[in-house]
Amino acid sequence: MKQEEFKPELEQELDPMAELKRAASRTSDWKARLAAVKELGKHKQPQSVEIMTRLLASDPVYAVREAAYSGLKGFGEPVQAPARSKSEPVKGVSKIIVRIRKSLPEGHSLEDFKEKLRKTRSDVYDVYEGEKGPEFDSWLEGVWKASFDRK
Repeated sequence: MKQEEFKPELEQELDPMAELKRAASRTSDWKARLAAVKELGKHKQPQSVEIMTRLLASDPVYAVREAAYSGLKGFGEPVQAPARSKSEPVKGVSKIIVRIRKSLPEGHSLEDFKEKLRKTRSDVYDVYEGEKGPEFDSWLEGVWKASFDRK
């Protein structure tokens, strides 16, 4: 019987475009999507254009849409600048806020609420953190306080 030779596994290099595509699809990390779009904007390839076009059309965070627009425009693609949405980025956010607040014990703090939202609805947390920017904490405090008025 022939003894098999030991063949160490070859390390596979990740395709940089595949990694950027994954980063651009991370629904709970707007910063990763933004960084991916900025990097994709340096490589004019059909896949880059496709990914940035999708994000320009549908990403809930304005900064990501704006970066996708800039990248596509830099490629010479015929695109329109994104408009800031006047509606809530996440439909039914007030109901989500109330449910999370009710799941916490009586007398919980804003920090308890913030942590529970981040853990249970990281998608919502991420979108509003990206949309509100530096005003995120004051926005969150306002919706948390308002949730006590809703039963």
